[in-house]
Amino acid sequence: MDKKFRFSIWYFIIAFWGLIMLQEIYLASQHLDEVPYSQFKAWLLEDKVAEVAITDTIINGKFKPAVQEEKEKWFKAIRVDDPDLVRLLEEKNVEFSGVIVSTLWKDVASWVIPILIFVAIWIFMFRRVSQGPGGSFMRIGQSKAKIYMEKDIPVSMKDVAGVDEAKDELLEVIEFLKTPEKFTRIGGRIPKGVLLVGPPGTGKTLLARAIAGEAAVPFFSISGSEFVEMFVGVGAARVRDLFENAKGKAPCIIFIDELDALGKARGAGPMAHEEREQTLNQLLVEMDGFDPRVGVIILAATNRPEILDQALLRAGRFDRQVLVDRPDRSGREAILQIHAKVIKLASDVALEKIAAMTPGMVGADLANVINEAALLAIRKNRETVEQADLEEAVERGVAGLEKKNRVLSEEERKRVAHHEVGHALVAMLIPGSDPIQKISIIPRGIAALGYTMQLPTEDRYLLTRSELESKIAVLLGGRVAEELIFGEASTGAADDLQKATNIAKLMIKNYGMSNTLGAVTLEQGLGQSMFLGPNEHASREIYSEETAREIDQEVRLLIDNQQTRVQSLLTQIKPVLVQGAKKLLADEVMSGKSLQELLRSHEEPKIKQVT
Repeated sequence: MDKKFRFSIWYFIIAFWGLIMLQEIYLASQHLDEVPYSQFKAWLLEDKVAEVAITDTIINGKFKPAVQEEKEKWFKAIRVDDPDLVRLLEEKNVEFSGVIVSTLWKDVASWVIPILIFVAIWIFMFRRVSQGPGGSFMRIGQSKAKIYMEKDIPVSMKDVAGVDEAKDELLEVIEFLKTPEKFTRIGGRIPKGVLLVGPPGTGKTLLARAIAGEAAVPFFSISGSEFVEMFVGVGAARVRDLFENAKGKAPCIIFIDELDALGKARGAGPMAHEEREQTLNQLLVEMDGFDPRVGVIILAATNRPEILDQALLRAGRFDRQVLVDRPDRSGREAILQIHAKVIKLASDVALEKIAAMTPGMVGADLANVINEAALLAIRKNRETVEQADLEEAVERGVAGLEKKNRVLSEEERKRVAHHEVGHALVAMLIPGSDPIQKISIIPRGIAALGYTMQLPTEDRYLLTRSELESKIAVLLGGRVAEELIFGEASTGAADDLQKATNIAKLMIKNYGMSNTLGAVTLEQGLGQSMFLGPNEHASREIYSEETAREIDQEVRLLIDNQQTRVQSLLTQIKPVLVQGAKKLLADEVMSGKSLQELLRSHEEPKIKQVT
């Protein structure tokens, strides 16, 4: 039912009501004089009435022409039950008729109008369901994939950076879609499915679209969760419909985002999901059944490849896994250059420095840094984005927004200043620590009253035991500085202690860095993701209570040793700690270079190594 027909029904209802209203208005506009029935009967006996129209309650009458000179042309009277009325009208030769307007109105009101209203409501609801997110009920089994034709995909490989290894792996897919005869000439075949795995925000979806845009083929995009519905069999029907549509537009690419929502291992967990497993079975059948020479390439992305069903990962289905990992320093710089094309940068902007300040950030984070820097420049009414805007955007992403309106007491400011300078001094003097970039006592984020920013000189993928111990020492530097100056600690070191304890536990339980317990792993993760980080709720202890006691003792000993190490160090340079805190209180922000110069002005202390 199209839009025109829908409106014609409403036009009919409106027209019918309009006619009824016009009739009522016409009758009301006559301004007939209402007379008693006795007067009407007297006029009838006096032979003054020419014709009447009788309804259920009213008698409308018309005078003869000779009488109209004295009276109005029309009159009306209230009808009463008079069995002699018809006989009297016949004797006087008065034309009379029965008007059934009232009866017709009752019939229409009681039958026709409710039916029309019901039909109108049914049509309205049917169209709402048809136009809803899930489509009409009759189309519920059809695929919900969004289809992008080759002219609608403006993304190409030049828009993707920081994942050069993944791009090289996928060049064969592009070449196959462009020139399939090159592979079929000697009997070779391209992998049916390519699984893109990696942390969130690394550009897996962008890479898939770039492949379709580079190869100039249609692109079917759908999320794994869109296959699963409350109705049994709908997911499997959508899988079949998706592959049928793809075969009709081959060569093309099918991209399934968040594959883990659909492809989770069957029978896993305490509660099995029958509908999801049926959908997965249908996907396995479709991937195994179609001819790869048709030119349909299946791409999928997930953050959790470890929970996928093994049948999906076997040869002949998703037989190639491509890692889309976090970019290194040069990759981050390339990503920043791509996103910086759309904004105006000052001539002195050094994106390589921003890339060095953002270890661990992915493409989505870097795009947000560029956008935040542009917004900061707009707030300051500048025409270009400067280096300071980019650095401030990085700090926002790492530590949160500045809380300049949060007023601290003078005693709290002193404590925060000594705390942060303590972190920085320990990091400067202990080998293996990252250089200090900035120290600030301006509150940021939710609970940070100050922060110390370290700038890594290079990307690190492995850490030694001494480097982990140095990280613990730097974390304890703030608390030890407070105790040294004020004689007691505060709650400001709570987050530092938690991080230090977590590092110590990982060293003992996961990395086998305990001299007492040996090189063993004492914790097993269940469903732990290699890209989403550890899940504390999914971990399982596989050791006895006696071993747990030994672990606690080892963790405490490790932290106590580093605390003793830091106490010895800061005691030797207490004047530097006090002077650095005074400068930080005055300026609120201090560069690592300024603190380093202050440290060099004093006699360089001998660092006592505590093991």
